[in-house]
Amino acid sequence: MATSHLLAAAAATSTAASAFRRPPLLSLRSPPPSSSLRLNRRRYFQVVRAAETDKETKANAPEKAPAGGSSFNQLLGIKGAKQENDIWKIRLQLTKPVTWPPLVWGVLCGAAASGNFHWTVEDVAKSIVCMIMSGPCLTGYTQTINDWYDRDIDAINEPYRPIPSGAISENEVITQIWVLLLAGLGLGALLDVWAGHDFPIIFYLAVGGSLLSYIYSAPPLKLKQNGWIGNFALGASYIGLPWWAGQALFGTLTPDIVVLTSLYSIAGLGIAIVNDFKSVEGDRALGLQSLPVAFGMETAKWICVGAIDITQLSVAGYLFSTGKPYYALALLGLTIPQVVFQFQYFLKDPVKYDVKYQASAQPFFVLGLLVTALATSH
Repeated sequence: MATSHLLAAAAATSTAASAFRRPPLLSLRSPPPSSSLRLNRRRYFQVVRAAETDKETKANAPEKAPAGGSSFNQLLGIKGAKQENDIWKIRLQLTKPVTWPPLVWGVLCGAAASGNFHWTVEDVAKSIVCMIMSGPCLTGYTQTINDWYDRDIDAINEPYRPIPSGAISENEVITQIWVLLLAGLGLGALLDVWAGHDFPIIFYLAVGGSLLSYIYSAPPLKLKQNGWIGNFALGASYIGLPWWAGQALFGTLTPDIVVLTSLYSIAGLGIAIVNDFKSVEGDRALGLQSLPVAFGMETAKWICVGAIDITQLSVAGYLFSTGKPYYALALLGLTIPQVVFQFQYFLKDPVKYDVKYQASAQPFFVLGLLVTALATSH
């Protein structure tokens, strides 16, 4: 998001056609309807366990986490995590710290684009608070609420994850969602006061990002069920909203920034698709129309890389047309390695190499964001 995924009001990265409906966040304790997958629950919204799924699902889903899981992966909230019993490590895992950097970087880009950021103690402190709001608080909120509403899909794809495995209780998950949300909104309000805003723009960006994160994951809208709308919303949350927050903190939003960040949200759509390939089985079973499900793995791969690459080429063209050729050339230079890694990893096997691809290619993408921000500040 939000800036949730800011605002985060994300994170990120990946509605009504779900195979079963869940209640809105404010009524999580109401009795759920029976599921077409016959996931048994002993009481109101008790966490789904892999052992309780029907035989057909159980035959397709792994019972345990992969052997030799990494403690580091567990803390980052990524695939290959070690099973953990420490509740605070589990809480951290649910917030997926690996998804925070794009939001933090978005704030940095917005501050750079404003042209008014100075390396003073106060400006650095403001930017750090904005990054905490965007990353740990609102992206953490986004990731936790997404895992809550995805617990039935995870019971199929990754039944050893904290919520479907029962490693964390429903009360603990719901408490975490509210604490992170309120902390993020509170920091947004604080930043508006600190910046002397007459209109609380950062607070409203935080609210908007949080709402976007909620309707992305939760019924009845559940935007993620539509591969196009859901992934674009995710891209906007991870790129547009934190950038706007960082720029509003130190300056004012301008029309060219809105256009450029909207373009980059299309690239964010492509990045979000990367995470859909590993969930194809569960998405298909529950009627989620992610792009790999809707178009097939092969076509979705090319939609993904096309959205990422064409966006950056378009932004480079815009920079060149506005008399900033050196910035345009720098952005093109940063796009080339991404294309190389796409062919080396992602296009070969988007499931097997998803982490390796993102670790290799995304640093060049985020550097391109900074180049664009610096170009607009001059």
